[in-house]
Amino acid sequence: MKKVITYGTYDLLHVGHINLLRRAKELGDYLLVVLSSDEFNELKGKKAYYSYEDRKQILEAIKYVDEVIPEYTWEQKISDVQDNNIDVFVMGHDWEGKFDFLKDYCEVVYLPRTEGISTTKIKGDLMAKNKEQ
Repeated sequence: MKKVITYGTYDLLHVGHINLLRRAKELGDYLLVVLSSDEFNELKGKKAYYSYEDRKQILEAIKYVDEVIPEYTWEQKISDVQDNNIDVFVMGHDWEGKFDFLKDYCEVVYLPRTEGISTTKIKGDLMAKNKEQ
C-alpha cells in the first residue's frame, strides 16, 4: 500500500482544498491528513473559524481522506512520516522547497494550487461585502 501525507488547517473548506486532497490521493492508496490543532494555529498566529474537532469531522467526511491526525508542532513532520510509513509527502506549490529535508524519508511532491481561490481570499471577499452593506 502506498501511503500519502499532507498538512493544513482546512478552515472554510473550498474547491481548492478538495482539488489538493483529490490529487494527493491519486498519488497513492491511503491519504493521511495532518490537521493543524487549535493550539498550533495559535502559535502560528492564525485563528480558524471552525474548531479542530469540527475541521476534523469535515475532513473525515471527504471520500479522498482515509485518516486525520493532529499537528502540534512544525517539527513533527519527520516522525509523522516515519511513524506512519509514508511514501509520499504532498504540499501546495507555494511551499516549494520548504520541506525538501523530508526527501531523506519519502518522496516530496509540491502540487499546483487551484487558481483564484484561498481561505484568505474568501475571508477578504466576505469582509469587503460586509463593508458594502
